Amino acid sequence: MTSYFDDLETRSQDAREAAHLEGLNAQLAKYGIDPVETLGDLKALPVLRKSELSRRQAENPPFGGLPVSNIAHVFQSPGPIYEPGGASHDWWRMGRFLNACGVGPGDVVQNCFGYHLTPAGMIFENGARAVGATVLPAGTGQTELQVQAARDLGVTAYAGTPDYLKIILEKADALDIRLGITRAAVGGGALFPSLRAYYAERGISCLQCYATADLGNIAYESPAQEGMILDEHVIVEICTPGTGDPVAEGEVGEVVVTSLNPDYPLIRFGTGDLSAVMAGTSPCGRTNRRIKGWMGRADQTTKIKGMFVRPEQVAQLVARHDEIARARVVASREGEMDVMTVRIETGAGDAASFEASVAEVLKLKGRVEIVPMGGLPRDGLVIEDTRSYD
Repeated sequence: MTSYFDDLETRSQDAREAAHLEGLNAQLAKYGIDPVETLGDLKALPVLRKSELSRRQAENPPFGGLPVSNIAHVFQSPGPIYEPGGASHDWWRMGRFLNACGVGPGDVVQNCFGYHLTPAGMIFENGARAVGATVLPAGTGQTELQVQAARDLGVTAYAGTPDYLKIILEKADALDIRLGITRAAVGGGALFPSLRAYYAERGISCLQCYATADLGNIAYESPAQEGMILDEHVIVEICTPGTGDPVAEGEVGEVVVTSLNPDYPLIRFGTGDLSAVMAGTSPCGRTNRRIKGWMGRADQTTKIKGMFVRPEQVAQLVARHDEIARARVVASREGEMDVMTVRIETGAGDAASFEASVAEVLKLKGRVEIVPMGGLPRDGLVIEDTRSYD
């Protein structure tokens, strides 16, 4: 029998839309914007993009003049962009997802999301508290110690990027340690079918969510594993990239989100991600609309190892070195791990001389390949994603 997080998950769509309209008008009032009559009227408002938010924050730090309140933390994402965070019950709405994963009282969650500067660690910790679970704030790295802690503390659930759990399990195998993890709540990267199957073979049910540092949880999988169910406190539009015009039902477009979080009201925030609305509702009984999950980027910004790499960062790398003519980041996979390769077109220097700049500017370590002058395609791409999501 399905255990729902609250009654909101099974309400009628009419009741949901009425509540969303009321919440939307409360958010608009914080900006001094007149109330709207229908949710469809949202399309008349401009889309707020990360680049615009970053510009506003630079001019009016730290939050660009947005009506932010009741915050306990401030985080930093590449850009830089500063995000507020609260400590109240389920502030980022991650408890709903963890409940769908079957996590609750009596569980010990090994939280392998980062706690430094970026908010993912606190997002999942806040959600785990909302469902009554105990948290091991593990972060990443020190894998042998993580295995020992998981064994000693009786960890039953994992939270983190999709591929890091595999590293922990393989280390446990090497140490001949048996772990009791049976559930995994993952995000920050694509959960490939082969990796989900690997976990299932080991008796671990692995579900994924779609969340951002700015918005918190947007959509999540249930055990039905048929698309991602929208969170109850966001309004999601699927729009033609770059225009903000909603596409026809079922078509692929950019995910544009209005958050009903009263402490951080983001109106029509463009995520840059592509998705599409699915017809019908989930067999699990939750009645909210579903999207197909992450289907790529509306721009060339690409998530690698759980971190976004943006075209402007590649431009910064090129500008830092006079000897670099062009650069291209290539995202690929080796086994179940993301790999970042930075191809640098230059007539001088070797790969090693650019490694430090790559790590500093792109915020990730990666391979560096030197390409002779004229060796990179002139196709406008600065970030190429060669990973298959089938």
